[in-house]
Amino acid sequence: MNSSNRPSARPGALVTGASSGIGAALARELARHGHDVVLSARRVAPMETLAEELRSLGAAATIIAADLSQPGGAAKLIAELGARGIEVETLVNNAGLGAMGAFTRIDATRNAEMLQVNIVALTELTQALLPAMLAKRRGKIMLVASTASFLPCPNMAVYGATKAFVRSFGEALAQELQGSGVTINVLCPGTTATEFFAVAGGTLSGVQMQRMMTADAVAKIAYAGMAGGERVTVAGVMNRILAFAATHTPHFLTLPAAARMMAQD
Repeated sequence: MNSSNRPSARPGALVTGASSGIGAALARELARHGHDVVLSARRVAPMETLAEELRSLGAAATIIAADLSQPGGAAKLIAELGARGIEVETLVNNAGLGAMGAFTRIDATRNAEMLQVNIVALTELTQALLPAMLAKRRGKIMLVASTASFLPCPNMAVYGATKAFVRSFGEALAQELQGSGVTINVLCPGTTATEFFAVAGGTLSGVQMQRMMTADAVAKIAYAGMAGGERVTVAGVMNRILAFAATHTPHFLTLPAAARMMAQD
């Protein structure tokens, strides 16, 4: 990958949803650990600022604007990678959308965009870039899910379901790829200090505020998990406790509490 007209032997990483939050923090972490980085998101201006920062860390940084909420968005991104001759050895499927509130009050277009970004584009990018990794017998793919993947999420029903898909898909794919030289890591962050909740149209409960982590802290944990070959990385001790409790407690006990915590009315 060469965005600055110089040769580079550093491995290339693609980060989607890289304009802010966890995506931007992951891009910094990758640059610090010797990767050149392709930044992709809808908003170009914040990526330009981030790209300059990454270059100061010694990384080549390329920007490819893409709207993964639209059908064909992932295909356009893949085509642009090919046109520029960019090889991706690490794929970070971070782009994600959410919406908070009762299902009947969320706009149908927003639900469709969530499905497109969180499931369809993630799957398409993985399927498109995986074969080259397998041919070289090396590569890493991170799929960003959520602690919401461990429990159905009243008042975030579609979002929680999409993240459950991501975790299930990632764990299954990791098993399929054993011994191939390509590893799959599923990142499950909890409440993180990003633009997510503002964009999702919701407010945070006191419990969520108490366990909020910074994007940089999540990114450091995420990179260590991916580099160490973890299948599932849950960021933060409290989030690991909550994930364990969610998977070992009957839903008839946990769902009312989850609904109250996520209530927006």
